[in-house]
Amino acid sequence: MEKLRIVAVSYLNTVPFVYGIRRSGLLDDFDLILAPPSACAEVMKQGQADIGLVPVAALNELEDIRIITDFCIGAKGAVASVLLISQKPLHEIRTIALDDDSRTSVELIRVLARNFWKIDPKIVQNTPENQAYIDATLAIGDKCFTLDRSNRMVIDLAEEWYRFTGLPIVFACWVAKKSIRPSVEKLFDQAIRYGIGHKLLSIEMIRETLPQGLDAENYLSRNISFELDEEKRKGLGLFLTYLRGI
Repeated sequence: MEKLRIVAVSYLNTVPFVYGIRRSGLLDDFDLILAPPSACAEVMKQGQADIGLVPVAALNELEDIRIITDFCIGAKGAVASVLLISQKPLHEIRTIALDDDSRTSVELIRVLARNFWKIDPKIVQNTPENQAYIDATLAIGDKCFTLDRSNRMVIDLAEEWYRFTGLPIVFACWVAKKSIRPSVEKLFDQAIRYGIGHKLLSIEMIRETLPQGLDAENYLSRNISFELDEEKRKGLGLFLTYLRGI
């Protein structure tokens, strides 16, 4: 078999996944690319990887793929790393600057604004020329841990989704080309499972690179929920239904 090509998200929340891929010993011949979520989807779309961790908002754009493994990047409440940072109360927000790193988070903003918050903000890019007009900003990933939150309203989008729907949110899931053999898929699932089982050890491997004061153990154990269980599949289905209505 040719070398297995894998693309995964380059954030703290995927450290256990990466640890399992690299350290389980189950995957012998592979290339691993780490990239922002939106780039992971593009790599899969271009056929440059066989397996990828992709934003669920991009699933409908990918052809000849299937969801694999019983693991994902999800949350059953506050996630701490997908935030809306606002200068104004929610009902006064007129413009939101988006973070293009994650398609799912961007679309989650649109779903919440239209269906739950009942606001219709203008969506703009987070550029210097737009700063004077921005009421709120979407922030995702590791940058959330070093944000200046003084005199700002902070809304955790996963918590908002759970509050309105009663279901967990899935931000990204593992997909594979349909041509991937079941035996390879099984080994990959075992490698991911190994990484989840060694979360604390995976954190120790990158501790020196973490922002000062960040409780990585708490984040990966309490905020991030990795199991793609039945409740998350229901949440994923509902989210995709809302997307079709945007």
